[in-house]
Amino acid sequence: MSEKTELPRHIGFIVDGNRRWAKKHGLPAYEGHLAGYNCLKDVLLETLHSGVKYASAYVFSTENWKRSEEEVGHLMKLFVKMLEADVSIFLDNNIRLRVIGSRDGLSDALIKVIDNAEEKTRSLTGGELLLCLNYGGHLEIADAVKKVIRSGISAEDVTPELIAQNLYAPEVPPCDLIVRTSGEQRLSNFMLWRAAYSELMFIDKHWPDMTTDDVAVILDEYARRNRRFGG
Repeated sequence: MSEKTELPRHIGFIVDGNRRWAKKHGLPAYEGHLAGYNCLKDVLLETLHSGVKYASAYVFSTENWKRSEEEVGHLMKLFVKMLEADVSIFLDNNIRLRVIGSRDGLSDALIKVIDNAEEKTRSLTGGELLLCLNYGGHLEIADAVKKVIRSGISAEDVTPELIAQNLYAPEVPPCDLIVRTSGEQRLSNFMLWRAAYSELMFIDKHWPDMTTDDVAVILDEYARRNRRFGG
């Protein structure tokens, strides 16, 4: 990797292709999500261990509720497992875990393990992993505007900086790089505010086929980019 370019502070991953991976291998969708979950831990930990401060993963969008009740149920159980049984992974790696998105529609059990995982890892300093769960970029901006209105700010005083200060986890910086797997080339409502000047990278592999070796490839490609921010 080039030493001329700083590492990205924040990489956002759109983890796409779990179901297509399962279909390719003749497996039910749940097995694809399970394989994707195992890959998620490896790739995101490797990203943070490589020096990237923030890694976010789009694991369940506000639109994903349209999927079958069975598939959504399996996913929700998987999230509970990750946030309950695997908290020790984050503790062992000094990684702070945060979950951003709406809590509308989430079960009490899932909300409880989210709160517990966030509290246990709150003081950890080796990087931050953000799970975007029941998340939508439009909703995040709308929720930020609602907070601004409720604070009593006049319309004349609303600025982009003020909206940014009211996003989910507002101290998390914009995405320097957004990576999407499975060959699709769109953002799908992910990190819309933080994506204004993001570099975009589209990878043909389905998410469960990603490995820790791909992290070095991603960082090397980022190092070749010339970011001008409109200048």
